[in-house]
Amino acid sequence: MRLSTPAREVIRLWIYFVASLIGLGAGVLGSMFGLGGGFLIVPLLNIAGVDIRVAVGTSASAIFFNMLSSTIAYSRYKYVVYKAGALLSATAVVTAYFGAQLTKVLNPDLLRVVFGVVLVLVGLRMMISASSDKVSEKTAVRWGLRNYVVLLLGGCLAGFIAGLLGVGGGVVNVPLLTSLGFLMHYAVATSAMAITITSVTSALTHHTLGNVDLVLLASLTPPLVIGAQVGALIAKKTKSVTLKRGFVVVLWVIAARMVLKGLGFNIP
Repeated sequence: MRLSTPAREVIRLWIYFVASLIGLGAGVLGSMFGLGGGFLIVPLLNIAGVDIRVAVGTSASAIFFNMLSSTIAYSRYKYVVYKAGALLSATAVVTAYFGAQLTKVLNPDLLRVVFGVVLVLVGLRMMISASSDKVSEKTAVRWGLRNYVVLLLGGCLAGFIAGLLGVGGGVVNVPLLTSLGFLMHYAVATSAMAITITSVTSALTHHTLGNVDLVLLASLTPPLVIGAQVGALIAKKTKSVTLKRGFVVVLWVIAARMVLKGLGFNIP
């Protein structure tokens, strides 16, 4: 049965309203963990009825505003390591383009499965890092050739994931930075800076592919900006262990739904 024009408009307005709520939650959580809001925006928009490609493309564009607001907040707290952020973004801006181009040849179901697997890996990494936070807080960064190479290569992978899945690349940035000895708050803040730069390439590419809904983007942006400020403040005042362990459960629930739906299961 075809819906009438007024009915379609009501549904569309409802999606924009829901997108605003999603933006607020994604802004807070994305800022807190330096992941960008895409890990939450994409699956929830898809659940709300937005095509997966449009969800990824619009999320990639919205992440810029989310992470810019987050970077400004963390800069006030002096958590951003600008040299590391510049190294990560230097290579990511190139690979983000190729990642976004792949969305033209990948079918939506495969994209759902890939995105779900990425969320599972994010959860695993967060759980592992949560159990080792007390150790990492005693470590310090020693700058050398290895760190420069690792950050440049890590930026390549982060950019590719950002372009393909719209998650902002933080799934690579934060674990990579903490493995090099960065304290969790500095890793999150530096990841936010890198994502701000690299998301520009991904957003522009998705826009040229027609994957960005500008009205939906306008609904997402204000709450994302506000949420990023709130998330940075919460992160500053809260230990990461409790936040990580609770949030891992949410990630795995969303990941399970995305993978099952992508494999053809009739998930509501």
